[in-house]
Amino acid sequence: MFRHTIILIYRNFKRFKGTFLINFIGLSTGLACALLIYLWVNDELSIDKFHEKDSQLYQVMANHHLTDGIMTWSYTPDLLAETMAEELPEVEYAAAAINTEEWFGKFALSASGDKIKTTGQFVGKDYFNLFSFNLVQGDKSQVLTEKNSIVISEELALKLFNTTTNVIGKVVEWQLQNWKEQHVITGIFKKIPANSSEQFDFVLPFEVFKDLSLKMGRELHWDNHAPNTYVLLREETNKQRFSEKIADFIKRKDESSVITLFLQPFSQRYLYGQFENGLPVGGRVLYVRLFSLVALFILVIACINFMNLSTAKASTRLKEVGVKKAVGAGRNTLIFQYLGESILMTFTSLLVAILWIIFLLPQFNEITGKQLSFDLAPNVILSLVGIGLFTGLIAGSYPALYLSAFNPVTVLKGKLNKSSGELWARKGLVVFQFALSVILVVSVLVVYQQIEFVQSKNLGYDKDNIIYFEKEGKVAENPRTFFSEVKNIGGIVEVSGISAIMLGSNATTFGVNWEGKNPDDDVNFEQVDVDYDLIETLGIEMSEGRSFSRDFSTDSTKIIFNQAAIEVMGLTNPVGRLVNVWGTDYEIIGVVKNFHFESFYEEVHPLFMFLRPQRTNVVMAKIESGMEKETIERLEGLYKRFNPGYSLQYKFLDQAYQAQYTSEQRVAVLSKYFTALAILISCLGLFGLAAFTAERRMKEIGIRKILGSSNLGIISLLIEDFTKMVLLAIVIALPIGYFLSQNWLEAFAYRIDLQWWFFLAPGLLVLLIAWLTVSMHTIRAARVNPANCLKNE
Repeated sequence: MFRHTIILIYRNFKRFKGTFLINFIGLSTGLACALLIYLWVNDELSIDKFHEKDSQLYQVMANHHLTDGIMTWSYTPDLLAETMAEELPEVEYAAAAINTEEWFGKFALSASGDKIKTTGQFVGKDYFNLFSFNLVQGDKSQVLTEKNSIVISEELALKLFNTTTNVIGKVVEWQLQNWKEQHVITGIFKKIPANSSEQFDFVLPFEVFKDLSLKMGRELHWDNHAPNTYVLLREETNKQRFSEKIADFIKRKDESSVITLFLQPFSQRYLYGQFENGLPVGGRVLYVRLFSLVALFILVIACINFMNLSTAKASTRLKEVGVKKAVGAGRNTLIFQYLGESILMTFTSLLVAILWIIFLLPQFNEITGKQLSFDLAPNVILSLVGIGLFTGLIAGSYPALYLSAFNPVTVLKGKLNKSSGELWARKGLVVFQFALSVILVVSVLVVYQQIEFVQSKNLGYDKDNIIYFEKEGKVAENPRTFFSEVKNIGGIVEVSGISAIMLGSNATTFGVNWEGKNPDDDVNFEQVDVDYDLIETLGIEMSEGRSFSRDFSTDSTKIIFNQAAIEVMGLTNPVGRLVNVWGTDYEIIGVVKNFHFESFYEEVHPLFMFLRPQRTNVVMAKIESGMEKETIERLEGLYKRFNPGYSLQYKFLDQAYQAQYTSEQRVAVLSKYFTALAILISCLGLFGLAAFTAERRMKEIGIRKILGSSNLGIISLLIEDFTKMVLLAIVIALPIGYFLSQNWLEAFAYRIDLQWWFFLAPGLLVLLIAWLTVSMHTIRAARVNPANCLKNE
């Protein structure tokens, strides 16, 4: 019986080649899209999941209860990790960790050879007891016990020594600005997995960060927040109770603190990194859900094509169903046959989809910035089988139930009772798949408009033609001389220094007081240390007062605020007034207009600037437009002469700014491709339905032409039903698209306004594509010779 069913399925595929080809292309394309999305989603869900004690590993998060709401940070006090490990019995291990590049830039490491600039971590001594970063040499409990120790990756060992053997005990020197230290290698770890949110090449004891902080004049106390704090709880610990227990931990150390602590599972921080008023509101998990829905939508659209074409072709299989039922075939047997057709079709399409994935995966990785691979591991095979069965059953369920329900007496007479329910079901499926297509087009358009907005909006400073690089070597030791020589280079407009680039949060403080301040108000200020000419280099506009100037010898005791700070402080005529920062009075000499130093997800926060050239570690240079290439070549030559042993490693500020929205850009590109494919699959089904409709109504067309109907009238007749279905889909889709777009835009503090054409244009586009899809068949049908239509009558 099974062999007989397979033969029948094969014969039906051969008999209805057009329908088979349309279903085959639609299903294989839909499955390829779904599998690519599956690989991407699976990779996103696997980030940070490889740690052996993942279920016990948590990050301590800090809620700052401010006057205007709650701000959630991952930064915690320097002393928190070691204190929690000492005082809380539920904590098996705790460790602070801070990225070296985030605070100081890249470190230059050497071992009697060339300097290698790379990124590392300052971490607590039990770091390798918490995280499963595999040590190939060294004891994880001992490698960080000494302050002069360093643990490096295998890749860094190869770069420094050309080998990974006999490296333990060797000395590595690192240099940061004008600081140098030597450390002994105590361990080597394997390459950090690609699915780790933390990527680094070396690890230094957290005590080194404390020393560097003191050298910078930054004291260690409960008010200073820099590292992330991670804890490994004992297995028997109740996470909820422990989270409640530590809520006021900092307040018990510092009565003036406005911070409460809570726990977040470490492996969730990558996907659930967005908080609003102290509560999690999502993060990258929104994109995971979005693309999971897109994959489902595309599969459903492909399945709808199969359903529609199968039920539309029902009249051509009347005799097959009637004869089978007449000779005793039960309905279950017929259902098995038709489901078998759809499942066999699906698995055939799945094989082609796999070939497509192997071919497209390198390009897909380039778009997504990932290193995805397609390996037929047992879990992947199970997933493929599951996707294939799900698609096959969904696609074949309605046709199987529909075809197997025919009455044998009726169908053997050549009659088919067309119920209005069957007709509306088919139309409803077409409406549904085109509604999904319209929603996807609207979403892609809104995403693109928002990304263009954030990349082109006036930031309040000029990011174009500005390069930046870190101070190091002699540049850090003698920046004044270096700046003077840089200014003599043709094409350099201005040069200055800053403590951090204008992207992301800077150092922050609550330690600002002013006359008239409410003692109960807690205002968090961003702090930026700058050199002379920084405001001019970036083209930041002054709202009141003046910038820092060499004409005034006392500017080191002055301060400049932005408008957001003046507004929150409630000051009128602020220039000349005194404010107290960390117990020292500073005179306000100027107010700069608000500028965006964080992404558009954040509002412009209160900020102040100090003139502290010695605290700046980034050089920013403005280059004359059109002279970038030759100016940079001259600057590289000067840098090599001035700073022997170092090469100029610079970046453009505008490119770094755009990199903040890499995730959104990738989502937009992926959405564009998947939306185009969804429309293509929808149109394939519409193409098949149009062909069948034109064929079924050929005699009607012939009669109408004999009675005087024009070609245009025939085209209008045939296209009318499809137009109504697509228009209904547009009417249904637009409100849903508006809701989804508005919901996504709410994540941005600064966003576009939704315009009417964002919705009208996608609707007209889909309608136009639908017309073009059916036009081939309608025009051909309208031009047919009526004698050929009626010659068999």
